[in-house]
Amino acid sequence: MIFQKKSSSMDGLSYAPWAVRLQRVLPVLGSCVLGLLLTACSSVTKQQAKDVVVSRVAQEVSASWSATVAPFGAFMVPHVNGSLITVASESGLVTQLDARDGKTLWTLDLKEPLASALGSDGVRYAVTTKNNQLLTFDQKGLLWKSALSAQSITPALVAGERVFVLLADRSVVAFDGQNGRLLWTQQRVGDPLTLNQKGVLLAVRDTLVVGFSGRLVGLNPLTGQAKFETPIAVPRGVNDLERLVDLVSPAYRFGDMVCVRAFQAQVGCVNAQRGNLLWSRSANGDQGLAGNDDLVVGAESNGLVLAWSRTTGEKLFESDALKYRKLSSPLVLPEGVVISDSSGVIYVLSLKDGHVLNKIDSQTQTSLGLSVPLEGGFLYASRAGKIKAFKLPSTNAK
Repeated sequence: MIFQKKSSSMDGLSYAPWAVRLQRVLPVLGSCVLGLLLTACSSVTKQQAKDVVVSRVAQEVSASWSATVAPFGAFMVPHVNGSLITVASESGLVTQLDARDGKTLWTLDLKEPLASALGSDGVRYAVTTKNNQLLTFDQKGLLWKSALSAQSITPALVAGERVFVLLADRSVVAFDGQNGRLLWTQQRVGDPLTLNQKGVLLAVRDTLVVGFSGRLVGLNPLTGQAKFETPIAVPRGVNDLERLVDLVSPAYRFGDMVCVRAFQAQVGCVNAQRGNLLWSRSANGDQGLAGNDDLVVGAESNGLVLAWSRTTGEKLFESDALKYRKLSSPLVLPEGVVISDSSGVIYVLSLKDGHVLNKIDSQTQTSLGLSVPLEGGFLYASRAGKIKAFKLPSTNAK
């Protein structure tokens, strides 16, 4: 559920484990963000992944359609709303597709290089540009634009007739969705490095939930005032890199529960109405989480796939079938866990113990490693602009 109208009360490219992408925030007449690329050694690069052999396919997967759009940027994520798929390219070309057959419904050229994927409430769309501007538009054209004080690679949240943006200087800004008027700014002071990955920004009933460093913060979307601030991970270490514990996207939401990963430190679940930490566990991963009624799933940096009980945090399984592969964030469907590696191979894992039910070569290059749920299956996108829809027929295989 998202925010209601203003007049009424209002009801996360993954980094390679051996190449950490960071940003350094410096105070220069406000806040400006400079990009750094720091390299850290990892034993993952010294290990050879074993071939994944599926002796018996237990979950059939079939491709239903494919489409080609302009190439994506590193942080572009297709936005799915019912039967509509809207994608923004790095060059600024926005395309909307019919989710049933992949046919193009409309295109719009924003004529600006983009930094983030788009957010939308189904009527308005919002993206951020590489020169730090927020563009809000509909299918007919640009509605308004506003300058930002720092870069943003996290998709904007469009809800409750507002547009919310999470910036790399650990601030959130709120704009009036009608005219772009700045409503409020909320900022947290943190360590000088921020992770160059999409952060956590979502609505839970009447609360705006944001990831600030290693903390999950609930804000009043009308005023920006904090309702709660819950640590998921506490920065530790002797240098800025070791202290980096930013929360990464995607988060998993189940009702009032929000489960998130703190970079290379913890996973944890919080009640986003009361602000209390429900459980947390040590975890050495860099990708976001997915889940269902029963479990929360995440991939570790070394390719292990872990599942925890959604309610208690007890470990349910640990699968090493994909060990030493660079894995995407998972997608949990009734038919299994969908996850992909950097070479473009898609795997379907059992919800019971993580064993491999099927593997599919997406035949794409420069993979985004991104899967998005569609009715009866999922959408897979490659960085080159190739989009494929896959169907997962229901099965009893677990």
